[in-house]
Formats: sequence, C-alpha cells, structure tokens
Amino acid sequence: MSVSTDLSTTYLGFRLPHPFMMGASPLADHLDTVRWLEDAGCAAIVMRSLFEEQITAARTGRIHHFDRLDQQFATVLSYFPEPEQYALGPDEYLERLRRIKSAVKVPVVGSLNGTSAETWLTFARQIEKAGADALELNMYEVVTDPKQSGAAIEHGLTQIVHQLKRELKIPVAVKLSPFFTAFGHVAHGLDRAGADGLVLFNRFYQPDFDIRELTVTPQVELSTSSELLLRLRWVAALHGRVRPSLAVTGGVANPTDGIKAILAGAHAVQMVSAILRHGPAYFGVMRDGLLRWMESHHFTSLEDVRGRLSLSNSPNPSAFERANYLRTLTSWTASGSTEPVAEVPPRQ
Repeated sequence: MSVSTDLSTTYLGFRLPHPFMMGASPLADHLDTVRWLEDAGCAAIVMRSLFEEQITAARTGRIHHFDRLDQQFATVLSYFPEPEQYALGPDEYLERLRRIKSAVKVPVVGSLNGTSAETWLTFARQIEKAGADALELNMYEVVTDPKQSGAAIEHGLTQIVHQLKRELKIPVAVKLSPFFTAFGHVAHGLDRAGADGLVLFNRFYQPDFDIRELTVTPQVELSTSSELLLRLRWVAALHGRVRPSLAVTGGVANPTDGIKAILAGAHAVQMVSAILRHGPAYFGVMRDGLLRWMESHHFTSLEDVRGRLSLSNSPNPSAFERANYLRTLTSWTASGSTEPVAEVPPRQ
C-alpha cells in the first residue's frame, strides 16, 4: 500500500493544506476573484494593504501631521495620492473584508501598511471585528533622516508590535524590509514583542529618474526568481531560532522556487507576481510540483522537508556563511564556470 504524501503546514496557528497562499495584492479586491482563488487551491488570502495615510486622512484630515487644507503643506502633500486614487477607503476596506469572509472558508488576513505608532493602529481592532483571521503589518519605510538611528527604528518597530499584541486576539505577522544592520537581532526583538509571524521580505521599490523631464518616475515590475536568494538566506538563518512562523514573499516564480523556500525553513510561501502572470490556477501547478518532488525524494511529510538546508544544521552558522561567501568569490573562472559551494551538514 502506498503512503500518502502530506503537504500540510501550520502558519500563524492555522493548519493549511499546503504552503502556497495569496500575498497582498489587487486580486482580493473582487469577490469573484477571491472565490476563484479558493477554488483553484489557494491555501489562504492576504488582502491588499490599507495605508496609514488613508486612515489618518479620513479620521483627522491630516497626513503625517500635515493638514491637507493648509497651503503651506501643499508641496509635501502633493507627493501622496489623492483619496480617490486608492482602491478602497477605510470604511470600504472593512466592508470588503466582511464580504470576503462570508464568501470563502480559507483564512483571510487583513493588511495595514504604515511607518509610525500613531492612532491609525487602533484601526487594527476594527479589522479584527470585521472578521479577519489575522493581521499582516507591513512596515515599509525608507529612512532618509541621517539623524535617526537604526536602534531607534528597531525599538519603534518592536513597540508597535507589542502594542498590537496587547490590543488584538488574532495573530499578527510582520512584513519586513531586509535593510537592517543585524536582521537576526530585529527578528528576535519581534519574537520577544509577541509577533506570530515574520514575512520576508518587502520588495524595495525604487523610482527611476527621467533625464528628459527631470522627474522621478515610480514604476512597478513583477518579481522574478532572481529576487529569491536574499529571502532564502534569511529564512535559512532564522529557521529553528525564532518562535514566529516564517513566510517567504517575493521571487517565487515556479515550483522549484517554492521548494527552495521550504527547504530553507518557510512555513508558508506568499505568491503574487506568478499568480498575476498565470492566474489562480497556478496554485495547482505549485502544489502538484511540490508533491511530485517530494514523492521523487520519498518524503512523506512537509515537516521532513522544512529547514533541511537551513543554518540550524550548521554547528557555526557565521563561519558557514563566511566560508560560502569566500568560496563563491573564489569559484569564478575566466570561462565563467564555478565549483559547488559547501553543503549544509546533514541533519543528525
């Protein structure tokens, strides 16, 4: 009798049939698409982010303390989109969440995108009341003030999570940028603050320069597999060393990428670009690709796969990372060929 292969995983305390879920995107904007995602096998759905600026503008008429009606702030406020340019306002967001929850059975995660610990965080309670199964806190900020220290930024981030965990009963995941001096220390701080999950990583959106018009031009391009390696390295470094669930987002374009994320130690794999390219049915491709690979390697459970290539198998992770860095640089030859880098020691 053949043994069935178990693809199930646990993310933020939810038992999922497999690790592939929908990351924050416009695909959760319409109920028909949400139902399609569930029917296609999506394990969980993250709604698109609601921005701090939207909430504070709707509640107080201000953005980052600037009054929208005060002409002295007109230039600064012109950088931000007008309210009608956002897909959903705060009230519409809550109503859409309620409708999504009534339309599907998979876990639905609300998403807030902000930078500060101000009153907009109280909106998280309304997201919880509207029925969200969990909250993803998207802390995206490029700090341009040279007087602001990394330690202060990290402290503020952990304080926000600590405050949210005091106010909410639902799980809280934190979606992060990789640009910290010691990201492992940040992860441990968020662990201590009570974060239930870490989502790695936020994409670093970089506007281009238009040299003809002398303007800055924002642009968004779908991610590719080339972005995955940074995620793999840090998930592999954190696996088994922090309590929160680990999710990879960005750079997962095909089943091979998804398998790599799990080998590094991911509990869940958030997908956006690949689904925008291929449609919700691609979740079936990802799931079937993982299943075939596991069967070919005689793995019967995802638990047997997760973290097999993580640094938890190395007696000295720092030395292992440094050695691989050196071996990578010295492996290059004039012909462009390389030799394999060191392998993670097998699990004892």
